[in-house]
Amino acid sequence: MNYPSGTCFSPTMQTFPLTRVAGASLLALLLIACTESKTPNIPAPTPTPTTPTTPTAPAAVNADSRDYADYTELQWADEFNGSGAIDPAKWMFDLGAGGWGNREFETYTNSTDNVYQSGGNLVIQALQTSGGYTSGRVLTKNKKDFQFGRIDVRAKLPQGVGIWPAIWMLGSDIDTNNWPKCGEVDIMELRGQTPTETLTTLHYADQSGNHQQSGIDHIKLPDGSSFANDFHTYSVVRSTNQVRFYLDGQLYYTFTKSMAGANTYPFNNNFFVVLNVAVGGDFVGNPSMAAINAATTFPKQMQVDYVRYYQYK
Repeated sequence: MNYPSGTCFSPTMQTFPLTRVAGASLLALLLIACTESKTPNIPAPTPTPTTPTTPTAPAAVNADSRDYADYTELQWADEFNGSGAIDPAKWMFDLGAGGWGNREFETYTNSTDNVYQSGGNLVIQALQTSGGYTSGRVLTKNKKDFQFGRIDVRAKLPQGVGIWPAIWMLGSDIDTNNWPKCGEVDIMELRGQTPTETLTTLHYADQSGNHQQSGIDHIKLPDGSSFANDFHTYSVVRSTNQVRFYLDGQLYYTFTKSMAGANTYPFNNNFFVVLNVAVGGDFVGNPSMAAINAATTFPKQMQVDYVRYYQYK
């Protein structure tokens, strides 16, 4: 079909010749009517992707190493100024016998015959019984955990064949991360038959969970006297990847993560304090009960003036 020049076609409209009378205005209206109106297809701007950030964990309090004297802020303490039973809000008891993994002879109790406060001290007392020995082992497990900072324990130690006093710490996750993986810090151990020397030991695990240890023995007082003669302050200062040990404020041993090599290093974790007096066992040379009874007069006491935990400002 032919359409005259100057017409617009629609299936429902007729054709009309454009006249000169309509002029430019009519032509403009027809052109608008015949033109499809469309929104321009302009793409929306692509937002710049943002990379999600992982929140940074706050630095552990007292993570940096400072001088011994800088730890001046007392955070926790037991001065043992009461009488009778110890404070159950601060301490719990390990109970029972069975050798404790070291072939020890004592049975640990919660009796005030073995553990009590008197004269401003905690007394942990080993007693001889008809069948062996009783003693005490107290700990801050589930009461107070310690991470970075300084712990001081001022104590007077017992001596005698078979007597094994200890001031030490265990990793707070021991129930889910068994020993030695949880870590153990022996601040002070003494062999009662050698009362002029103490030892300091750290226990940990290799990558397969096998026991490893580091430490120092033959720690002596300046005058070479017995540790049973008087009170002394046994201290441990922990900071990130470093553990330092002091006797009466004097540094005598430092252990660092690099010294553990490829082995695990649990000593940045929370630990709890343990105080006890054992009788017999591997550590003291496995003397028989007969040998202990022949050489040692009971009771034997470890007296603890205080346990204090400091941090720096």
